[in-house]
Amino acid sequence: MFPGASRDRESADYVLVGAPLDVSTTFQPGARFGPDRVRKFARTFDDYDHRTGTRFSELGVCDHGNVRAWDDAAEYLDYLEGVVVDAVRDDAVPLVVGGEHTVSVAGVRAVDPDVFVCLDAHLDLREEYDGNELSHATTARHALAVADRAVILGARTGSPAEYDRADREDVTVVPPEEAAEWRPDLAGDRVYLSVDVDAADPGFAPGTGTMEPFGLHPREMRDVVRRVAPHAAGFDVVEVNDRDDGQAAALAGKLLREFVHSHADGG
Repeated sequence: MFPGASRDRESADYVLVGAPLDVSTTFQPGARFGPDRVRKFARTFDDYDHRTGTRFSELGVCDHGNVRAWDDAAEYLDYLEGVVVDAVRDDAVPLVVGGEHTVSVAGVRAVDPDVFVCLDAHLDLREEYDGNELSHATTARHALAVADRAVILGARTGSPAEYDRADREDVTVVPPEEAAEWRPDLAGDRVYLSVDVDAADPGFAPGTGTMEPFGLHPREMRDVVRRVAPHAAGFDVVEVNDRDDGQAAALAGKLLREFVHSHADGG
């Protein structure tokens, strides 16, 4: 159980769902261990948040546990979407913990946002990768099949075709050097916030599938989460694996807590 996520399912305001999918990772596998590592390395965090004056354990978070993954990604995403839809129908905010970034597709479909906001080193706007249309490298493109627009913060790499797609009016790319100054224009929008831990510079979060240097600092990621959380109807943090000493998992768990504290506080 994620520390402090002790609310029963029926009365929960937030439902944490582990999604250990790890079938399309293209460099360092291990995202299947992400949900449990995030729970493990969140054990040291204090319950109390001084900035908001709230205790995580009193904010109505339920840990649903992991939705066991299998090799058929399309079938798994359909099933995971159903689990997340159940939370949304109960007026709870889903908190999906991956797993590879492909699990965001299920979260976005379930939440049906107007805007997809993503912290990511990669554009993830490919139509396919290695012949796979449900690769972790296609997540933002799938999100745009649901959302009206996407904001990708921290992106610093992509293919020529991805950059061409990003030039359209429905995509905003905020490079790492501009993320600290970015302010969301989300009034009245239903938002889904996705945090790929590889948005962080790998010096801060080496335990991820596809490291990309020159990334964001944890405080910059925290500030984006704080700004977006009040507008969000769903959240995920993904791409944590077991290839470090817990740095990526600790960052992911802390950002999840920042999201809940900020969402519950309204700012």
